[in-house]
Amino acid sequence: MEPDLFTAAAEERQEKEPSSSPLAVRMRPRTLDEVVGQQHLLKPGSPLRRLVGEASGPAGPSSVILWGPPGTGKTTLAYVVSKATDARFVELSAITAGVKEVRAVIDGARRASGGYGKETVLFLDEIHRFSKAQQDSLLPAVENRWVTLIAATTENPYFSVISPLLSRSLLLTLEPLTDDDVKGLIRRALTDERGLKGAVTLPEETESHLLRIAGGDARRALTALEAAAGAALDKGEAEIGLTTLEETVDRAAVKYDRDGDQHYDVASALIKSIRGSDVDAALHYLARMIEAGEDPRFIARRLMISASEDIGLADPTALQTAVAAAQAVAMIGFPEAALTLSHATIALALAPKSNAATTAIGAALEDVRKGLAGPVPAHLRDSHYKGATKLGHGQGYVYPHDLPEGIAAQQYAPDALKDREYYDPTRHGAEARYADAVEWTRKNLGRKRS
Repeated sequence: MEPDLFTAAAEERQEKEPSSSPLAVRMRPRTLDEVVGQQHLLKPGSPLRRLVGEASGPAGPSSVILWGPPGTGKTTLAYVVSKATDARFVELSAITAGVKEVRAVIDGARRASGGYGKETVLFLDEIHRFSKAQQDSLLPAVENRWVTLIAATTENPYFSVISPLLSRSLLLTLEPLTDDDVKGLIRRALTDERGLKGAVTLPEETESHLLRIAGGDARRALTALEAAAGAALDKGEAEIGLTTLEETVDRAAVKYDRDGDQHYDVASALIKSIRGSDVDAALHYLARMIEAGEDPRFIARRLMISASEDIGLADPTALQTAVAAAQAVAMIGFPEAALTLSHATIALALAPKSNAATTAIGAALEDVRKGLAGPVPAHLRDSHYKGATKLGHGQGYVYPHDLPEGIAAQQYAPDALKDREYYDPTRHGAEARYADAVEWTRKNLGRKRS
């Protein structure tokens, strides 16, 4: 709700005694130009620029829904708007507020607009926690612009926000912060007067581990930095050592260079452990990649490749599982993505294995590269265009669906490859039925064994 006497007093104390606030709060940007990352949302004329009054003309500011992972700046952007706008700013959390509180804000907004021409900006955090009925209560106010809504969510709004509210708002997607974004914020916090004022330094090794811990979350980075700085100063040290940071956050540094050999070695070990059906070793390497701050999309891509390369038709659901995991990871990000990656890794490690699909395409590619190709048989060529019949295209083609068993014994491959067999199925898992099927079809195609 709007600030009361106690809130105002707390804010006044924070201004007089900055250290009474967490470092992450003290380092919040004061203007949009100080915001780290999200530059795609901060261009001139963008909805956020209009919200802080950097626009004129008959078109008013639009309500927006900010969607992104934790620590990417949703609350920060709302805070900047609250400080920069001339409008009345009200903040609610969907965790604690209900329809009654929303209606009170709307009533206050209508009085402020009608009484003294003051616009109201409502920041609603965690909007995905609102029920459909609670979200419905916002519709008249947003549609009539009694309030300009800034809603924040970490959940996909297409699933968690009702369609009428989505259609009345602009969806702004926040991207995960890069290591360079977080690094710039950390270095600013070390020296800034609002931050640590140069009381401690941060060696490169410690900084690298702090970036791994942060995982693209600015708030997590600043919280860990503040705790480690306090521990170092209590020891009388002017430098935050790696051991101090580890002790403070209770997470050991993973010796892992995402741009060097370790990146490829650990990724290789993950895939080879899955191939070898050692689920425990696979989970170990997965955990190392997660702790090192590896891009979850990279891990998911490796799992999709493994599903076809090492499992194939021995378990046809393996690829479906890996693709679903990749899609889920792209939508939710860390830390929850670790659960999805674990799910997929376990499924792939325990699945029956077959590399028959891998060797099949490898053998076919090898023949093509050797020049074993030749013209497509005339009866298989396209016969739909004018003049094709005169060329003999399509003549003699037997339509398999016209036959009782749905298979036509005719030549499909070019002459040079008519008896070539590439797919050699195993009898592991579900591929056993494909082995039976390929044996039956080759026999009924009249193929000679090569």
